[in-house]
Amino acid sequence: MDSQLKLEFQKSKSGDKDERYEAYQHILKATDQEVDWAYEVWDQLLEDLTHKDNHQRSRAVQYLANLAKSDPEMRIMRDFPKLWEVTKDEKFVTARHSLQSIWKVGISGTPQKEMVMEVMAERFNNGTDEKNYTLIRNDILQNMKNLYDHLNDEAIKQTALDLIDSVEDKKYKKKYMDIWK
Repeated sequence: MDSQLKLEFQKSKSGDKDERYEAYQHILKATDQEVDWAYEVWDQLLEDLTHKDNHQRSRAVQYLANLAKSDPEMRIMRDFPKLWEVTKDEKFVTARHSLQSIWKVGISGTPQKEMVMEVMAERFNNGTDEKNYTLIRNDILQNMKNLYDHLNDEAIKQTALDLIDSVEDKKYKKKYMDIWK
């Protein structure tokens, strides 16, 4: 990892709000493609998943989700439950930002895709007791659409359509179908 990126990781945790956001954007852009330095920050990001600052927790999930494609040791398979936990964060905005990025883990390989699809489908089916569950369902279906668009895997689309078909409320069924048009 070059010194500029190391500095961006530091800035993403300190400084003023604008500086943190700029660093966050830079890191996301850098991790959009495969990198050879993922393990230099991996353990720190795992620690940050339980950071007292909810912004740090959210960013850690997003960075790790992006870095999953740069994980030849497949550590994400072991560490994924820690990321998934943040998608249920007490701060809804943190939970939602984390959930919205979790699909990126699924593009890193077949086992990762299957793991992500399994936990999302399970939560879609069994998460109706959660506060804002209709938004969570929406995010899950959007994640599946993102995965489908990236991988063009018909099984993903079929799973999403089956989940939508299980929704009884016509208003939400229509809203969820709009994601797949």
